[in-house]
Amino acid sequence: MKLLLTSGGVTNPSIEKALIELLGKPIAESDALCVPTTQWGHPNPMCGPVGVRDFVVGAPPRLMAGMGWKSVGVLELTALPTVGAERWVPWVREADVLLVDGGDATYLCHWMRESGLAELLPSLPDKVWVGLSAGSMVMTPRIGAEFVEWPSAPDDRTLGLVDFSIFPHLNHEMMPENTLPVAEKWANGIDGPAYAIDDQTAIRVADGAVDVVSEGQWKLLRP
Repeated sequence: MKLLLTSGGVTNPSIEKALIELLGKPIAESDALCVPTTQWGHPNPMCGPVGVRDFVVGAPPRLMAGMGWKSVGVLELTALPTVGAERWVPWVREADVLLVDGGDATYLCHWMRESGLAELLPSLPDKVWVGLSAGSMVMTPRIGAEFVEWPSAPDDRTLGLVDFSIFPHLNHEMMPENTLPVAEKWANGIDGPAYAIDDQTAIRVADGAVDVVSEGQWKLLRP
């Protein structure tokens, strides 16, 4: 699987260019599935029915689903265990890209495992995963206790499909606590490499290579 791990979505031309390169074809020729599940696990008032609706229709500023895809569908992970893999696995295999929303990464991790999606991912080498905030953090080994909001989370561990952790929304105007000193303190409690990235930054992972695509601010906190 090819990963484009963002803090705020596809927010600038550089990140969009990286996405097109991962797809290997134009957005207008690509089929997308939106995964809003992670919002349900976060208590923030912005996460819920209205937030899910905005993500699915591609409302600004998190365009993602509204970028002009050939088709856009919705994949709700909490429903998958009830419909059977024989039905939903073809939906995932036929899509070019999964657009995965933010919320609580531990909740998303839980439902990726419960649904079977986590187990399926290694068999999809050409699929593109575009994460937004928690949709990116779920791919890391740990998110840090500071980012766990789901009350039923056993700990801060996530899927570990990459070997680095992510501190998102660096210096965000609506999150004054997300400063670089706070990120550095957070990184001290994380084993392994960690990046602090703002909403104009993405981390691209493809064919074993990791690089940062940015028109904003980022820092590798623990090389």
